[in-house]
Amino acid sequence: MLDFNPVRVLLPPSGIVAMPLVLDSPHSGVQYPKDFHYACDFARLRKAEDTDVDDLYAPATELGATLVCAEFPRSYIDPNRRVEDVDTSMIDGHWPHVVDHSPKTKSGIGLIWRLLDIDVPIYSRKLSVAEIESRIANCHAPYWQSVRGAIEKAFAQHRRVFHINCHSMPEEAGGLSWVKKGTKFPDIVLGDRDGSTCSSGFTAMLHDAFRGEGMSVAINDPYKGVEIVKQFGRPFEDRHSVQIEINRRLYMNEATRERNANYETLKRSLQRVLSATRAFIVNSQVRP
Repeated sequence: MLDFNPVRVLLPPSGIVAMPLVLDSPHSGVQYPKDFHYACDFARLRKAEDTDVDDLYAPATELGATLVCAEFPRSYIDPNRRVEDVDTSMIDGHWPHVVDHSPKTKSGIGLIWRLLDIDVPIYSRKLSVAEIESRIANCHAPYWQSVRGAIEKAFAQHRRVFHINCHSMPEEAGGLSWVKKGTKFPDIVLGDRDGSTCSSGFTAMLHDAFRGEGMSVAINDPYKGVEIVKQFGRPFEDRHSVQIEINRRLYMNEATRERNANYETLKRSLQRVLSATRAFIVNSQVRP
């Protein structure tokens, strides 16, 4: 069992009218479980974090949104993966559950990460079946239950829901990336899985809002969104889900994970983007 709550849910303050807007931050957790038993350098392990993304988006609750945050690190178990996405080469013994590998698993970053970089293994041992089952039960399942619960509650109240899956990305592609190592990323990447998880209007609004803040923005290049937006984005049902990646150079020192001098400026920019999002939801009846 964990010695901390694996999920934190931030609700609108008393007196703020709830909106059909849900955000989740699956990779900003910094509480490392005692049973992790990693064998790599801790400073390098932390590079897997989307450090402070939960704090950057926390003002969304003041606008009536709900924010769901993972407290555990993605390197322990990644909530943006399917439970079937297990790398069985890591397991000591027979895995008794369904296995369905994705390209992420083949790269060493499936449900349970095997690598930090091409030549940096996280473990010096194999993991037991019980260890992985425990991580699924105590971290992955509660996180998905919380996100699903927030989305379904908003949809039940408003008959539509808008969901933002919040992430940060490195300044440039690393060794495990599917794009050329060293490729520089833009300030913002929006992912709607090639238009399949939300209305084109929602994506366009976010694109224009970030551009209005003076940021460079790409859509679905190179990040299209993974399991969370894939599962919850059904625009034909008025359920709209989009992933936002923020370039870490905008707000942190990637080596130390410390906030840089631009942190508060970026946070204010995000508040304006969220205000634009609220206005979009209030003033439109979005259809795909």
